[in-house]
Amino acid sequence: MVGNLRKVARLARRRRRVDLNHPARSPLGTSVVNCVAYVDGKRQPGDCPVEEAIARVRRAGRGFVWIGLHEPTEREFSGIADLFSLHPLAVEDAVQAHQRPKLDTYDDTLFTVFKTVRYVEHDELTTTSEVVDTGEVMAFTGPDFVITVRHGRHGSLGPLREELEADPEQLAKGPSAVLHAIADHVVEDYLAVADAVQDDIEQVETEVFAREPLVRADPGRIYQLKRELLELKRAVAPLARPMERLSAQRLPAVDADIQTYFRDVADHLARVTDQIAAFDDLLNSILQAHLAQVTVAQNEDMRKITAWAAIIAVPTMVCGVYGMNFDHMPELHWRFGYPLVLVVIATACFAMHRGFRRNGWL
Repeated sequence: MVGNLRKVARLARRRRRVDLNHPARSPLGTSVVNCVAYVDGKRQPGDCPVEEAIARVRRAGRGFVWIGLHEPTEREFSGIADLFSLHPLAVEDAVQAHQRPKLDTYDDTLFTVFKTVRYVEHDELTTTSEVVDTGEVMAFTGPDFVITVRHGRHGSLGPLREELEADPEQLAKGPSAVLHAIADHVVEDYLAVADAVQDDIEQVETEVFAREPLVRADPGRIYQLKRELLELKRAVAPLARPMERLSAQRLPAVDADIQTYFRDVADHLARVTDQIAAFDDLLNSILQAHLAQVTVAQNEDMRKITAWAAIIAVPTMVCGVYGMNFDHMPELHWRFGYPLVLVVIATACFAMHRGFRRNGWL
C-alpha cells in the first residue's frame, strides 16, 4: 500500500520529460548535457558550470554533483578529468568507448561501463535486418560526484534523472543511488529487448514448422537472428561480474543500503542471461529442424523422380525392343500384336504407379 502511494506521488510530482541528449539543448557546451548539484536528495536551483557546482557541494559538506556528457572528445573531457583527478586509463576508455562491461576501482572512484541496447523495430525480419542496436554508458562514481558519459544514438539519461529527482529519499543516499538507477535502467532495457527478440524467434519458429508446403523459412533469417542475439549476449554476459561485486563487496562510494538494490539488479541480469542462453539453444534447434526438413523434402523429391523414371522405363524398354527392325520377332506380323503391347505397357505402368503410391513414393 505504501509503495503504491509513493508511486502515485512520484507520478504526480514528475515534470514533463525533456530530451537532454541533443547538444543544441545544452547551455553548457557541445558534450556536457547537464550539470546539477544535489543536496539531501534535492536538486539545487539552476544549472551552473562544473567548477561552481562541485565547489557549492563541498562548501555544504554534503550532497554530490551529477555531470552528464554525450560523446565528449579528449579535449572536452580533459578539464573535467583534471578537476576530479580521474585516472588516465579510465578517461581513455570513456572517450574512446567500445569497451566491455566492467567495473574498475581507482582509489576512491569507481569506473563502471554498461552496454546499452535498443530493439530496432522492423516490419519484416530479413537476412540483413538490424534487430539490436548497442551503445555505451560509462559512470565515474566518487564520494561527491557522478560523471556519466554516453555513447550511441540512444540511452538518454534525462528521463532517468527525472525519476530519481522524484524520489529525494533514494537520491539522498548519494552517488551510488545514481549508479544503481543506471544499472537498473540498463538491465530493464535488456529484458525488454529480450522479450522483443523472443517474438522474432517465435515468428521464425512458426514458419519453420508451418504445414503449408509453400511456406519455407529462410535460413539466412535464422543466422541473422543468431548474429543479433550474439550482439545482445556480448552486452549482457560480461556485466554479471561487476553486478556481483557491486552487490557483495564493500566498494568505495557505494552506500551499504544500496547494495541490496544491486542484488535485485543482479537477479534480473541472471534472468535475462538465462533467457538469452535459451534463445540460442532454441535457434540452434530451429536451424537443425529446418535443415532436417530440407533433407526430407529433397529425399521425397528424389523418390518421386525415381518412381516416375521406373514407370517410364517400362514403355521405353518395350518400344526399344520392338524398334530394332528384325524380321523374326515374336508377334511381329500378328494383327493384335500392337494392341497387345499397348495393353501390356499400360497394365505394367498402372501396377507400378499403384505400388509406388501405396508405399508413399508418389
